[in-house]
Amino acid sequence: MSASAPSSSGSSTGKRPPVFVITGTSGEGKSTLARLLLERVPELALAISATTRARRPEEQEDREYYFWPDEKFDRKLAEDAFLEYVRLPWGEGRRSGTLWSEIERITGSGRPVLLELETGGALAVRDRIPGSVTIFITAPNREELERRLRARGTESEGEIEERLAQALEQSKLADEFSYTVVNDQLERAIDELEVIVRREIATARA
Repeated sequence: MSASAPSSSGSSTGKRPPVFVITGTSGEGKSTLARLLLERVPELALAISATTRARRPEEQEDREYYFWPDEKFDRKLAEDAFLEYVRLPWGEGRRSGTLWSEIERITGSGRPVLLELETGGALAVRDRIPGSVTIFITAPNREELERRLRARGTESEGEIEERLAQALEQSKLADEFSYTVVNDQLERAIDELEVIVRREIATARA
């Protein structure tokens, strides 16, 4: 069965709750900001992505991601179950994607959706869900991004260089998104994000 965009029937006003997308390259702090945003704006609900990459030590199944083998991911692709999916630029061709069913599950309950995606996926959501709000997270400079990646200790030297090169390319796409937030100081960045999200929710309900 072909997947389709979620309906707006879950909202008491007849309007579909907004879909927010936080994006940026690894090391920009988007995962931390997404987690803090969910605490600041509890009506938001995180849409869980499916991925074929390995689970990191701090991650839990069905919380940040559904960790699937390639065979299951391929089956869901054949069923047209994905709103978007991307082939990750590292990790030997691993893939990650957003399921339409996750969007439908959340908007059907009348809650706004939060997605945390790679930039390619964020652009796909922008194109497929009119009115979605895309927020590009960036580090203040290359040196700070490199420091964060090395401090994380999860990438090889080659992967760090790949991610830095990718960050440079993706920074050229910043104007393609609804907002850009510079994550120079965590508290300031999350304050800015909260203002953006609350304003967009209020506008959607007006």
